[in-house]
Amino acid sequence: MAGLGGMKWLVFLLGIVSQSSGSTMTVSIYTVTSKSAVVRWSRYEGAQSYRVTASLRNSAVPVVFATFGQNTVMGSVNSLTPNTLYTFRVEAIGNLNNMLADVSADGSTAPDVPTIVMASSKQSQNITVEFSEVSGATSYILRAETNDGSFFYETPVPSSPGTVSNLQPYTDYTLSIMSVNDAGRSQPSISVEAKTVLPAPQFNTSSPSNSSILVRWEPVAHAVLYSLSIIRDGSYTQDRLNTTQTLVPFENLEPGTTYCMKGNAWSPENIPGDDFNVCQITRPPSTQITEMVVSSVSAAGIVVSWDPAQGAQQYIALSSSGQNCSSTSNSCTLSSLGCGETHLVEVTAINQAGPSVPSQPVQFISFPCPPQPIWVEEVVAGNCSVMWNSVPHAEVYTTFIKSDDGIEEMCNSSQTSCQFSCHCGYSYIMTVFAHNQAGSSPPGPVLNYTTLPCCPENTTISLESWETLKIEWSPVRGADLYETRAVDASEVILCNDTAPVCALSDLTCNTRYSVVVIPCNDIRGCNLTCRPQTHETAPCMPEIMSVNHSNSSSVLVSWTSSNTAANYSVSMIGTVGDTHRCQSNGTSCQVPNLPCGSTYDVSITASSTAGESMPSYTVPLETAPCCPLSLSVGQVTQAVSNITWLPANGAQTYIVSLSSPRGNAQCHTMETECLMGCITCGTNYTVSLEAISRTGQKAECTFHGFSTSECCPMGIRLFRGTNNTLRVRWRSSSPLTNYTAEVSGSQSTHTCSPLPGSNTCDVSEIVCGQVYTVVVAPLNQDGTKVQFCSRRTYSVSCLGSDVGMVLYRGRR
Repeated sequence: MAGLGGMKWLVFLLGIVSQSSGSTMTVSIYTVTSKSAVVRWSRYEGAQSYRVTASLRNSAVPVVFATFGQNTVMGSVNSLTPNTLYTFRVEAIGNLNNMLADVSADGSTAPDVPTIVMASSKQSQNITVEFSEVSGATSYILRAETNDGSFFYETPVPSSPGTVSNLQPYTDYTLSIMSVNDAGRSQPSISVEAKTVLPAPQFNTSSPSNSSILVRWEPVAHAVLYSLSIIRDGSYTQDRLNTTQTLVPFENLEPGTTYCMKGNAWSPENIPGDDFNVCQITRPPSTQITEMVVSSVSAAGIVVSWDPAQGAQQYIALSSSGQNCSSTSNSCTLSSLGCGETHLVEVTAINQAGPSVPSQPVQFISFPCPPQPIWVEEVVAGNCSVMWNSVPHAEVYTTFIKSDDGIEEMCNSSQTSCQFSCHCGYSYIMTVFAHNQAGSSPPGPVLNYTTLPCCPENTTISLESWETLKIEWSPVRGADLYETRAVDASEVILCNDTAPVCALSDLTCNTRYSVVVIPCNDIRGCNLTCRPQTHETAPCMPEIMSVNHSNSSSVLVSWTSSNTAANYSVSMIGTVGDTHRCQSNGTSCQVPNLPCGSTYDVSITASSTAGESMPSYTVPLETAPCCPLSLSVGQVTQAVSNITWLPANGAQTYIVSLSSPRGNAQCHTMETECLMGCITCGTNYTVSLEAISRTGQKAECTFHGFSTSECCPMGIRLFRGTNNTLRVRWRSSSPLTNYTAEVSGSQSTHTCSPLPGSNTCDVSEIVCGQVYTVVVAPLNQDGTKVQFCSRRTYSVSCLGSDVGMVLYRGRR
């Protein structure tokens, strides 16, 4: 409890901090215990001290109180009743010991402190604590710590008893209990001491033989004795022993039987520690082989059978040749059995403890080997014999023969040959088996024999491309490969394929070839008696010599010719898909009506009765660009015009020209507009445009003429008139030009238009003392005003109530 009081005063001292003043107070419950509460409040301006009282809920009579200084904003009240509802009130006290303000808050104390009845350990990582439960507690907090402070742990428990886990074995702990409700937790109870028990020894077991089990473990710290018990699986009788050793053998056990061991360590205080359980099976007894047979000729294995052994989980059969097989039942197959072999076989039973002693070995003799090699001799066409070498210890041979049309033959013989009928263009499959009393040999080598194939029929030759002949024919029996030859006066072209079709490529154009198809097979070779056919390749590829423009819409194409009997076709394919063609049996051709602004790929193809040549190398062609569909000219200033036009098909750059007797202007651009300066106002211009393609082809385009606006007047002056009028005067560039004058003030705008040839204009209703903007501009022929003339600013003073002096203030 002294420690709790120290904590209370620490909280109280921490509460003495600087706070900002205010005209209102707030209060809250900071923390509570079973018999005390810490209250926090805000400072009140002018307060010299604070009085804190606690009264039972719904009662105005204080039970306890405490007084604190003016700089304190947190304090505690003690001597409260556990698990009780209170109203806490804070009063701000002034200089005259008068109450300046008060505020209250409701709260409750924590439950009473419980008492530990007993603490004990039955497991090396746990301690169970029994304690008295107190009224009003909703749960409890169990605390465990070591004396040196290296371990501290709290765990919530709902009721008694409670358990602390994750402790260290054989370690002293100090334990205490606290009660908890919604308000907080009580002080810790009076602590008790308890020690965890020893950990369990970790047994390692093995079975050195089929009648013994060996148990060993690492020493357990602080252990003075070990207790062990052993019981056979399915039995209720167990043997017990105590020992100070860490290795114990159990002898005279049943083979292949599971035994379970249980043990623990004892502390110097004669308290048993955690239990450890482990089960171990003894090795199985030896078994005996009961039968060995051949599994099958194709699998070529020995099926070994034996008597079951008690407790065995697996068996391994081993032959003297090093072959082995395993099984969980009482048989397995030794694979990869060789013909004519002698084997000694033994079986070993195995479980998780280890292997048994092997069984007595049993001898086994294998079946004979198959005859090999085998071959076919055909002394007379259509009469064949299968031949082979003799096999030691073989008594009878069986020969199986099957042709590719499905017919099968079988021949039994004690000799080393067998005769059969064979036909041209057929394939035969043959194999020979040897037999003795042990059984049949595995299948011997399979021989595939094929007679000479016949010549193909219905052979057709066609021109597949400019330099390729496609040859097709009907398949023939027995042919593994077809060799197609094309021969002319200087070369031989070969094509080998297994399919009844061949393409002879890289032939010479405009040449006659002798073509023959020769069927072959791997054994008998090729049939060289088949008849050839002749065929001519397509004309050679033309070569374009020139592509010249005849005029703006027509070109003349010329080429070289190596085949005077061929017809030539000129193709011009545009980028947008339009195509133009012309035909000729000579060496040139005219292509008319080509559209402007187009690009073409020009190629030539020659054709004859043999076929069509490869197109010539492509020559690019570009026609002159088209003229823009429209062009417009707009005047920006007196000396600058903006010209725009629509994009012209095929044009990459443009040259725009404005021409007049008074001067010219020109612009070279890749855009579709030009800003052109140095033009003269009031002048008629001729507009022309030159469209130029990326290769330098040009198109001359002429458009309607363009007249610039009249020049803006010069020498503009503003003079005072009578009756609040102003006279505008200017110097005209043309006596026939119409002008308009506009005088704008802050309140109104005045406009006047004099007669043609006049250079003055009067504006009435002028208000003195204001600033006016004056613009004089010529009128276009359509009556619109020229917009780019400059503005001039004047200030008009007052002379009495009339217009006074007029001052020029600049131009903008």
